[in-house]
Amino acid sequence: MVRKIKAKLVLQLRAEGLSGRAIATSQAMSRKSITAVLEAADAAGVGWDDVADLQEGEVYALLFPGRGEHESVFAQPDWDRVHKELARVGVTLKLLHGEYVDFCAVAGEPVMGYDRFCRIYQRHVLVTGVASRVGHKAAQTVEVDWSGPTMQLRDPASGTTRTVYLFVGCLPFSRYAFVEPTLDMKQDSWLRAHVAMFEALGGSVPRIVPDNLKTGVITHPRDGEIVLNDAYREMAAHYSAAVLPGRVRHAKDKASVENTVWHVAMRIIADLLDEQFASLPELKAAITTRVAAYNQEPFQKRPGSRASVFATEEQPLLTGLPQVAYEISRWVYGRRVGRNGHVVWEKNFYSVPFAHVGTAVDLRITDRVLQAYRGQERLTSHLLLPEGSANEYRTNDADLPAGERYRQWDPDRVRDWAQRIGPSAVIVVNRIFESVPVDEQGLDAALAVLRLSRRFSAQRVEAACRLALAGRVRSPRYVHLQPILATGQDKTAQLRAPRTEPPEEGGYVRGADYYAGGAQ
Repeated sequence: MVRKIKAKLVLQLRAEGLSGRAIATSQAMSRKSITAVLEAADAAGVGWDDVADLQEGEVYALLFPGRGEHESVFAQPDWDRVHKELARVGVTLKLLHGEYVDFCAVAGEPVMGYDRFCRIYQRHVLVTGVASRVGHKAAQTVEVDWSGPTMQLRDPASGTTRTVYLFVGCLPFSRYAFVEPTLDMKQDSWLRAHVAMFEALGGSVPRIVPDNLKTGVITHPRDGEIVLNDAYREMAAHYSAAVLPGRVRHAKDKASVENTVWHVAMRIIADLLDEQFASLPELKAAITTRVAAYNQEPFQKRPGSRASVFATEEQPLLTGLPQVAYEISRWVYGRRVGRNGHVVWEKNFYSVPFAHVGTAVDLRITDRVLQAYRGQERLTSHLLLPEGSANEYRTNDADLPAGERYRQWDPDRVRDWAQRIGPSAVIVVNRIFESVPVDEQGLDAALAVLRLSRRFSAQRVEAACRLALAGRVRSPRYVHLQPILATGQDKTAQLRAPRTEPPEEGGYVRGADYYAGGAQ
């Protein structure tokens, strides 16, 4: 009977001014049990203030030490170790009970059955206040989301403000939190926040559970396969993880991060409301300090804190980080490979294996590298040309077929082709090269002129060049020559000799003999 007394509740109600009779009536307890608790408390000199932070079972054991306890005949395992081992992937109570049976067989001690083993473990969980591991395994899942509440950056000079968004990650096992401020919620920021999170944790986990954001999830149908953003899937694969979005309108699928987001909004953001920040690094430093304090706060219902559980139980089990952090990339689909074996990106040309001329390829672009893909196959890779460059070429020799016919075009080779057409074609090509700062910038324009000889005879192209040079355009190009050939003007026009530059007229110049002291 006494074992069922809620001793802590009795002491709390007495501290609130209730008499023993009132406590017994309101809680449906016998007056004898109430009296036993109050007398035991008075004898031990224990009041409500002494037991307010204790569990109900601890208060009962304090007032009635040894009552209701009995020694078990069965060998008792290290229940703290059982609880810790149960957090590992693939470890179950059935497996741990088997190990316990083997140990007792070697030691010659009596063994409890599997059902009793499970009941005693559950009692241990309740008594010690530790969390059961049935729902989450250590180092297996991270839940991620954007916080609804936002923060502000304020420019002290202009007084303008800029919105800051908060990326929140949470490990459900330890409830360890990570927060990263960003200036937008675009895909690149979403991916960079993940990279920063894994770097801060010192490892990764096999499962990433996001919300159904367009930055990560393209479609999430009720039936059928989830379609992920390519860049998001690629980032997860880089860290040996899989993206498993929570079900639409099922917040409980990622309850840990939902709860953490609320705490971030209520605690961290509220703490910083009275402070102003002018730069993102300054705000990030303040947030990092607040999050660290949040993780170190003790749990209310079990020993330790988020930080201690993470450091001792979860961090050692994280998957090791790759040697190189993930590079943020973007994809451009369906770029056609030109007849010269190159694909265009940002006004520059990058080679692709010549076998793919005329086909469409997908481009993956990072801050440093451009890669061409066809399906899942990577065809080639190039260092990006500097920002601001135009009409520049990146050509891998391996992308070009063997043979003289397919060697790379350069100004000398272009001039050789022009000489085979005629002297007027040479003048046109030379003037094209003279009109650009770097010869390579004139390659495309010169080749466009010379390729007219594939549709028209070399004689007609030469005649068109003579006719164009006789006109007012000093440096004729394809747009000037093609209409002449298309309308047949090269056949009918009365051609004049091409204009040449007049010789430069200069004044009288004394010769070397004069300056050498000769006749004056």
